Amino acid sequence: MRPDRPATRLAGYAHLPRAYRDLHIVHSTVDAFGRAHWLLTERPPEPRGKEPYDAVVVTVEDGRTYETHLSAVRARFAKLDALPDGGFVLASARSRRDEEHVQVFDALGRSSWTFRVGDGIEDLLADAAGDLWVGYFDEGVYGSDELSWPGLRRWSSTGVPLWEYKPGPGHGTISDCYALNVDARAVWACPYQDFPLLEIRGDRVVRARENPVKGAQGFAVHGDRVLFFSPYGDDHSEIVDCRITWNAVEPVAYGRLVRPDGTDLGRRRVVCRGPRIYVQEEPFTDWAVLDIR
Repeated sequence: MRPDRPATRLAGYAHLPRAYRDLHIVHSTVDAFGRAHWLLTERPPEPRGKEPYDAVVVTVEDGRTYETHLSAVRARFAKLDALPDGGFVLASARSRRDEEHVQVFDALGRSSWTFRVGDGIEDLLADAAGDLWVGYFDEGVYGSDELSWPGLRRWSSTGVPLWEYKPGPGHGTISDCYALNVDARAVWACPYQDFPLLEIRGDRVVRARENPVKGAQGFAVHGDRVLFFSPYGDDHSEIVDCRITWNAVEPVAYGRLVRPDGTDLGRRRVVCRGPRIYVQEEPFTDWAVLDIR
């Protein structure tokens, strides 16, 4: 820990209403439109169970709360995101090659599509158009399911493969898609092993920038600025503020990210959307945000 480095406070963002806090939180996320969602069940899904279960998605938007009841959910260790039409996509992070482990639900909570996108899902983020960006961790990339081998792919919300990552000048193979940022106009990734900052627009990597910041848990991008959160090191709350040049990332300043009350962060997960890093700590009932605009 480096207490000498200046602290930047997160801002409170969204809270799961107390009426739902006796339910089990399966997963939670913030979507492309800034809405926070919690996937809730009465009891934890059986890790090895095969029976579908019922769930409710609680959505918080500008202080208002909505419910969407889902029936016949199959995902274990679920990843959740929302679609522009009011529906939701759920996927099991681990899957067998013969298993359609992705379910799409319509705005009424009815299952409408099932398909598979590969094993070892690290991140599943829908963009504003409804396409699904899936980053894979190493057990998927080096596993037996060829769908995961590229390390990063884009799918339609009906399971059509639209794009897959391929190595190119300045960027080699992906062993693990460590950090992913899905924005309205671009997608950014910072994958293991060399952690280049990949800028993806349309169907190609338009720029791969050399990056000295290794192993970040997440990052925010705005204009010629990128801010990395929790890179390799002893202080898991470190932030590194950088300038983006034509072909490189240049560190400018170092600091620490703390809770809105100024205390140290604990175990957490992050979602990255353009200039925002959303942070959710255990027990995963509250989202906070850092916006670098």
